[in-house]
Amino acid sequence: MTRDAAPAQNPDAAAASVGPVAVAMVAFFTLVDLFAAQAILPVLARMYHAGPASVGVAVNASTAGMAVGAFLTALLGGALDRRKGVALSLVLLTVPSALLAFAPNLLIFSLLRVAQGLCMSCAFTLTLAYLGEALAPERQTTAFAAYITGNVASNLVGRLISSWTAGMFGAPAVFITFAALNLAGAAFAWASFKGGKGGAASAAMGMTGIGGAFTRPLLAVYGIGFCILFAFIGVFSYVNFVLMHAPLSLGMMSLGAVYFVFAPSIVATPVAGLVARRFGPGYGLIGGLGVALIGLWLLAQPALAAVILGLVLVGLGTFFAQATTTGLVGKLAGAARGPANGLYLAAYFSGGLVGAAVLGSVFETFGWIACLELIAVALVLAAALGVSVARR
Repeated sequence: MTRDAAPAQNPDAAAASVGPVAVAMVAFFTLVDLFAAQAILPVLARMYHAGPASVGVAVNASTAGMAVGAFLTALLGGALDRRKGVALSLVLLTVPSALLAFAPNLLIFSLLRVAQGLCMSCAFTLTLAYLGEALAPERQTTAFAAYITGNVASNLVGRLISSWTAGMFGAPAVFITFAALNLAGAAFAWASFKGGKGGAASAAMGMTGIGGAFTRPLLAVYGIGFCILFAFIGVFSYVNFVLMHAPLSLGMMSLGAVYFVFAPSIVATPVAGLVARRFGPGYGLIGGLGVALIGLWLLAQPALAAVILGLVLVGLGTFFAQATTTGLVGKLAGAARGPANGLYLAAYFSGGLVGAAVLGSVFETFGWIACLELIAVALVLAAALGVSVARR
């Protein structure tokens, strides 16, 4: 569920061969682990004899690693070789992915998820830097649109793999499968990316104008990102318990099919950039949040068709709002784009971890409707912050 932009730096002719399909595939392999385990939360809760809140925090602990790693890589990773960095990060990702199959308790499980997040964030941030530096400006729009598409596709396919593998072979097999995907991703990134050495100039840029990353409009944008993932994590983590319990009572295989709700987002999310350019980012952001709010109302209905449509609308709305919001970071940051991107990602992924913890407790104590009400408050707050930024 993430997207970013990077400044153009000395296009590299050696990178001319990287096409949109390759970019989308690298995005897919990089982020496929991030939210996939949400689809098997009920299975993990039974395995570790834990409640929804505890297992929700453990599964979404990857966002803590993403928050820390993305910010540190944005600030300090300028001199890293992009191609080697992405490939090595994905190779290292296989270690915690495989060990998750043998985690003896939720604490170890959580720490391994944090380690996954650190590896994924390094690969994610270095890929964005590579696309901004190695591709000519006229090719970057297509490349970033492809990266968004791969990101959204990872949400769909990752959940499908997770739920269907758990249904057939059990939860441990899920993590072994993803470790194999991590290795495949490392090989694919190494074969697809050329050039992208980084260097002293790139390293210096990470710290340039860091004070400019703390302006009032940017702080509002960070808040929007926090609220968006807070809502997304809350919905797509705890709806699994609603779907598997009465009155809906879906099995694991049927639950996996539900995640085709992300398919419309694969098509619609890249349109966010066009809408922002045509009507302004404020309209795109508020429109996306409005669609998500309608989806929350549908999720409160006790009918499977309504819940599925609600998930479609929440996915569409939050992905659309996220795509629009990340575009605002580059527009508002200027010379402070590096640290601003890092701070935005840190705020965004922190929202996911807080959402998992707070909304899990609300879900356990007060139920699904109360959880949806708090998510609605977060989306309304994000819309209010969006209005304040759009007026500037």
